[in-house]
Amino acid sequence: MRVLLVGAGGVGTAITRIAARRDFFDHFVVADYDLARAEAAVAAVGSVASAGSAGPATAVGSAGSAGSVDGAGGRFSARRIDASDQDAVTALLTEERCDVLLNATDPRFVMPLFEAALAAGSHYLDMAMSLSRPHPERPYERCGVKLGDEQFARADAWAASGRLALAGMGVEPGLSDVFARYAAEELFDEIEEIGIRDGANLTVEGYDFAPSFSIWTTIEECLNPPVVYERERGWFTTEPFSEPEVFDFPEGIGPVECVNVEHEEVLLVPRWVDARRVTFKYGLGDDFIGKLKTLHALGLDATEPVTVRGEDGTPVRVSPRDVVAACLPDPAALGSRMTGKTCAGTWVKGTRDGRPREVYLYHVVDNQWSMREYGSQAVVWQTAINPVVALELLATGAWSGTGVLGPEALPPRPFLDLLTAYGSPWGIREDGTEAASTV
Repeated sequence: MRVLLVGAGGVGTAITRIAARRDFFDHFVVADYDLARAEAAVAAVGSVASAGSAGPATAVGSAGSAGSVDGAGGRFSARRIDASDQDAVTALLTEERCDVLLNATDPRFVMPLFEAALAAGSHYLDMAMSLSRPHPERPYERCGVKLGDEQFARADAWAASGRLALAGMGVEPGLSDVFARYAAEELFDEIEEIGIRDGANLTVEGYDFAPSFSIWTTIEECLNPPVVYERERGWFTTEPFSEPEVFDFPEGIGPVECVNVEHEEVLLVPRWVDARRVTFKYGLGDDFIGKLKTLHALGLDATEPVTVRGEDGTPVRVSPRDVVAACLPDPAALGSRMTGKTCAGTWVKGTRDGRPREVYLYHVVDNQWSMREYGSQAVVWQTAINPVVALELLATGAWSGTGVLGPEALPPRPFLDLLTAYGSPWGIREDGTEAASTV
């Protein structure tokens, strides 16, 4: 298997470090708009050797320029690519003979990368789906364009190509969806509600506000109208931060107030798993919510460029959200200042053998462990391990399919077993008792 990884930020770099310990692939091409960042990700996986240069950096729109770093015995190489340039990405996939494109960019670039993979005849994986657009008149009641709608609209073309687009294969969405399918297959006869619940007790020394994940993506999912699914109503929306509840997270994290936010699981799970209700709630905290509301009130969450004066007085067009991201610390660089654990999981309520049952399937990562073992902070590492596991399952044939699928469309047990084999076990809590992942 030859893989084109687009995006060498925190998650992309963690992906290379995890994949470097596995032998299911022949080569990873690590590509980023910033060639130096792609080279740094490659250099971090192992030995660094000069492979020469393929020539000077080419302009945006080319198939991409080659880097001079070759890592882990020649299994990784660096290239420059503009993720928004579909034709250039298609050309790079073809030139490098890549079997699959793994998208580790933010959701703005989903569609050009998704279409490039289809055009090149490659498989495709991402960790976040195509962007939503609120209903123009009733944004807090009805869905407009939903997360993933643009991708599912192309499902027939993907099926006809014989290729797989595996959408939402991070941790949330991703592992959380695998948990939902596992619960439906092995733990429940009927499911009343599936609720993804995410919480942490992470702290970052020296910062009053330092999100542990991309602020661009965080703003998008937290300030958009949250989507809820109910069998009788279908998909509908609510006010941001609605339906607060206190959820008790395992392994010492404890009670955290969680609220509704927009997330892919609510759009994916009901397509393949029968449940009366599906929700996603995130443990944000009052301070974090307050800062997000302030950004919104000031218009700093906007993505449309505004005109400001540049350094020489010349008008420059910039996106307010990009400015916010540039002013905040890089989440990937926070690991050394971060302490605590992060938990991703799926709470399921229903019946088994005629009796009520309620379980929480979860995955916890301690930042001290992920920094010591991989040099990656807990949140980006927890996101990164799941697409690597999925790639290995595709490489071995344990997972296969065509069209546009979510993780819950595929058998869950091979994934959960391999996740444990990677040294990152999952757990189940039932009636307040935690159990190991040997169910």
